[in-house]
Parts: sequence; structure tokens; C-alpha cells
Amino acid sequence: MSNHSTDIAIVGGGMVGGALALGLAQQGFKVTVIEHAAPPLFDAASQPDVRISAISASSVALLRGLGVWETIPAMRTHRYRQLETWEWENAHVVFNASELKLPELGYMVENNVLQLALWRALETHEKVNLRVQASLETMLHGVNGYSLGFTDGSELNAKLVIGADGANSQVRQMAGIGVHAWQYPQSCMLITVECENEPGDSTWQQFTPDGPRAFLPLYDNWASLVWYDTPARIRQLQALMLEQLEREIVRTFPARLGNVKPVAAGAFPLTRRHALRYVQPGLALVGDAAHTIHPLAGQGVNLGYRDVDALVDVLANARSHGEEWASLSVLKRYQTRRMADNYVMQSGMDLFYASFSNDLAPLRMLRNIGLMAAERAGVLKRQALKYALGL
Repeated sequence: MSNHSTDIAIVGGGMVGGALALGLAQQGFKVTVIEHAAPPLFDAASQPDVRISAISASSVALLRGLGVWETIPAMRTHRYRQLETWEWENAHVVFNASELKLPELGYMVENNVLQLALWRALETHEKVNLRVQASLETMLHGVNGYSLGFTDGSELNAKLVIGADGANSQVRQMAGIGVHAWQYPQSCMLITVECENEPGDSTWQQFTPDGPRAFLPLYDNWASLVWYDTPARIRQLQALMLEQLEREIVRTFPARLGNVKPVAAGAFPLTRRHALRYVQPGLALVGDAAHTIHPLAGQGVNLGYRDVDALVDVLANARSHGEEWASLSVLKRYQTRRMADNYVMQSGMDLFYASFSNDLAPLRMLRNIGLMAAERAGVLKRQALKYALGL
């Protein structure tokens, strides 16, 4: 049986866990990343990953600071400069990068591209050890941190364990941390489509009585459609052949979509989760392990990157001042910085969702008047955009 030690063990090497591991390693911490498998190699001839993230300007800045951003466009990304949302045609709200004097609002990036760029940087960093193909089995807290046991019989001792292992976090469950959670009465379907024309640089979202329909432009002639509807309707769509799905897209999406051909699709339920706490002695949660949000505004991974930025800053500052950086008192600084912000964003998305999921005529009129007012709000509109972008 092998027994190893590390400063920090991060369970989960995805988009958030990988960024956190790299940030901590660059601050001099010895980091071990535990992941089921390395991401697949990039194939430029392949069609886009169904899983797409809208990476905001602040998240790009974080990735640039980690030294990995340049490798992402070298694979493939697509910048977007405009965001539109509407229900009535005369009640559009348009957010444009020029309003904030920015070259773009952000980038559409395939999840596997982002994870691979981070993984490559981790592979070559002397402070990082990557453990794959060994699943976590036990997690015991002791005086000097945690002892992690794996299915292959090996053990790892860590001063700090970080759960970056997603919405159904094993670390969170093993630590006995509960969540506030509820299921939204909608599911979401992501559809990769090939467009007749180039998709442009505007992402848009139309609200309908059944749920929003969204368009995410990708590279070349590719795009991603987001279809929200009842769980029963999404299951029905999943059972269709691609030719049948194409007909449903034509019937349901606005005419501005143009001619598109679906090539792949995936669906998932919508659940809000918020951990009752993010930390305890020697342990912290980040990203979806700590909070999941309604994907209406595409803020999930961006909130995770705000977690990364805060936790790296807290731990590095504590160590530079000679503090016990894995102690509860230090980790609570991270929780204080992030829990309220995440809660505000979750609640804002819930309010937005609730407002547009009611088909009562008076409420429809009020919310569309609200959209028209928002379009003319000037400074308030720009402040809302800056907050969403993390600026």
C-alpha cells in the first residue's frame, strides 16, 4: 500500500478544479488533483462538444493570469460581442460590448477544450501531481488534515481537501455538508447545430410560455441551441431522430435562427443547490460542489472561477503572513467572500425565471414593460452588465 502526502488535494480536475489547482501551484502549494480520467486529446476535425460554456471577460482574465488562455483560442473558441433577450418583439433588451468599451463580452468555449488546456498546464507543473483511474473511497479527518483512501488501496494525506467534484459532490457528502436544493419544473436540452450561414457574434434568448429558447454562436458555421421545456417534453425530444428534431426546431425557434441541421444533443434536469456551508476545518468546496444556478444567464462556470480567484487569494495571503492556512478561521474568509455573492446571483436568476414562467396576461405586460425600461436604463443597464461579467 502506497502512502503519499501533499499540501492540498483537489477532488475533481474539471474546468474549475483544474484552474484552482494551477492557481495554487503557481503560488507554491504542493497540489494533488484526483480525477477519474484525463480529458481526450483535441481533434480539430471533430464537431463541437455538446457542452458549451459562455466564458465572461473576468473569467478570461483569470485564465490569462494562469497562462492558459492563449492555448484555448489555438484550439477553438468564438467571441461574442452582443447579448439579446426578448419576449415581445418590441421589447428587446440588447447588451453590447461597446457599451462598456470592451472588445467583447466573452467567449463561447467547449468544455472539453477548456479542461484540456488546463490539464496540459497541470501536467508540466512541478508542484502538481495528477492522480487518475483511482476513485476516492474514504476521507478521514485527523489532527493534521485529511487521510484519503482510494479503491486501489493507496492513501493520500493532505492538509487541505477541496471538493471541485460537481453538483453531486462526493467530498461534500463525505464531509456531511448539507444543501438547500429544489428541482425546477423544467429541463434543458443542448443541441449542436450546423448553420446555413455564419452564426455571427450575438447570443440571444427568446422567452416563450413553455420556456426560453436560446442561441449560442460557435466557430465557423456551428452553433448551440438551448431549449428549456417541461421534463416530459424534453424526454419526448430526446427520443426523436435528428431529422424529426430538426422539424421541431423549425416549428419552435424564432425565424431569425435560419436553416440549421442538428448533429448532436444532450439534456439534463435543472436543480438549484447551495451548500449550507462552503468550509470546515481542512476542507473547502468550490464551483458546482458548493452551488448550482439556473443556467439562464450562463453564469455557472463563471461563478466557479470567482470562487477560484477568492480561494487562491485567501490561502496565499494567509501563508505569506505565517497563518495556519488550512484552519477554519482562514477558510471562513473565503466563505464570507463568496457565499453572499453566489446567493445573490442564484436569487436573481430565480426571480428572473419566476417572472418569465408565468403566462398571466397582466404579468406578461408588466415584464415586457420592464424589458423596454431596462433597454433605456442607461447607467443601471451598464452596471447590471458589469456585475454579470464580474467586472
